[in-house]
Amino acid sequence: MSAGTGEDQATSAPATPEPTGMVQAGTVQAAQEPATMVQAGEGSALPRTVRQHTGRRRNAAARDAILDVTFELLRTRGTTGLTIDAIAEAAGVGRQTIYRWWPSKGAVAAEAMARRARVIVSVHDTTSFPGDLTQFLVDSFTGLEDSGMRRALRQLVSAAQADEHVAEVLAEFTAQRRAALRALLERGQASGDLPAGADLDLLVDVAYGVLWYRLLIGHAPLDPRAARDLAAHLLATGAAGLADAEQPSRPGEGG
Repeated sequence: MSAGTGEDQATSAPATPEPTGMVQAGTVQAAQEPATMVQAGEGSALPRTVRQHTGRRRNAAARDAILDVTFELLRTRGTTGLTIDAIAEAAGVGRQTIYRWWPSKGAVAAEAMARRARVIVSVHDTTSFPGDLTQFLVDSFTGLEDSGMRRALRQLVSAAQADEHVAEVLAEFTAQRRAALRALLERGQASGDLPAGADLDLLVDVAYGVLWYRLLIGHAPLDPRAARDLAAHLLATGAAGLADAEQPSRPGEGG
């Protein structure tokens, strides 16, 4: 499947030198390598640039700048107002720098959203599984209260139907978020808050099913109250499972 044309696809133009420097105020500024004198045989000295292995840091800074401005452009303009030229101008880099890391603007957008979501929804690890589960869901729902975030994520889901690169990044991000919630539920099993035989994948489906359905359909709010209600429902489901597991079988039941 094609990654797109025009803005969404790299051209055959010759590569331009990669920007160097640290990100400052939304741009990548050039930095000069320090020079020193090294001996080149007896009685002679030639200036030579001594590289301080800053290339990797500059690349990371440029990449972070691209993802930061892409997220902000998505939030304020949506995917329809997002272009490679707009990203490059806002980040202070060239088009070829962006195409070096991403095959299309959709792929940049998807990674920018995934990166921000990982920051917003951190995994809490306290002594209270119910509290940690509730906070995880509250953070997830609260991050989508912003109308720009909701619009951008809906448009990315739509773009994933036609852009395989977007689809791959969104699938990877979804798998990461599912794994984070499943790991939290596994802690609930270990603490005895969830039964050992609970279907954790189904519980994950229930949690994210509510989030995505409300996001895409918009029939009900995604707010802290809804998140707390969902957490209470998952905990009640777990408690019911524990009660069933502890209930002794009646005569004639069981194997």
